[in-house]
Amino acid sequence: MNIREATYNDIPELMRLFSSARDYMRKNGNMIQWINGYPSEELIRSEIENKHCYICIESEKSIGTFCFIIGNDPTYNYIDGGNWINEHPYAVVHRLASDGSYPGVAKSSLDWCFNRCNNIRIDTHEVNSKMQNLLIDYGFKRCGIIYVADGTPRVSFQKETDI
Repeated sequence: MNIREATYNDIPELMRLFSSARDYMRKNGNMIQWINGYPSEELIRSEIENKHCYICIESEKSIGTFCFIIGNDPTYNYIDGGNWINEHPYAVVHRLASDGSYPGVAKSSLDWCFNRCNNIRIDTHEVNSKMQNLLIDYGFKRCGIIYVADGTPRVSFQKETDI
């Protein structure tokens, strides 16, 4: 699998990937995450412009995407019911999505991220047990609850690897 920065030309494929991931969530009982058109094309355009959006390609087919940002994320400044494992410099992963056509997209994406930063924070909705289990299986530690821009809670995780 190849991972590269997404471009504006990738937007139709990125939106397809988010739609596939949204459908998967609904089929698995997660009816409340990624609603009302989230993530919007406008948000994805902004992520591409800021060079934070990545796309995963296998055999010339788009199979996954994620947002990867090295540096402080204000969303993570306050944590409720727990603590971060450390306050070292970190990166964040947002909107990890796959169309389900190729196994291991999440693991490969996280491996790619850890090759660029050894301390990563990530969050997901409390009803997204599939993602929570994936993160725990990958070695992330559940840290507490953070609140996204609209004020809704998310379960937060962090993992730091040896350099």
